Amino acid sequence: MNGADTRLKKIIQKVCLETDSEVLEMEVMPDHVHLLVEVDPQFGVHHLVKLIKGRSSRLLRQEFRWCRTRPPSLWTNSYFVSTVGGAPMEIFKQYIEQQKHV
Repeated sequence: MNGADTRLKKIIQKVCLETDSEVLEMEVMPDHVHLLVEVDPQFGVHHLVKLIKGRSSRLLRQEFRWCRTRPPSLWTNSYFVSTVGGAPMEIFKQYIEQQKHV
């Protein structure tokens, strides 16, 4: 992805740091991102996703010329969220790590 994947990871980490959220696992795919993150329920995962998408779209378009040829936004309005509840965290981490090899 010409360095955009590395830059995206840094942007996500920074947004999470600023919002007191913790990235537990992350994998950037060509057309989507797998993200396991701990978010304060009072802050809301929807707010975190909105911040990540907005900032990353703006910054990646500024820094990578090829991103400017895409539609008005790099992201769609949709995203999938699921809570992990009491399930062992290692299962989710392994799933996300393995996505690069699928």
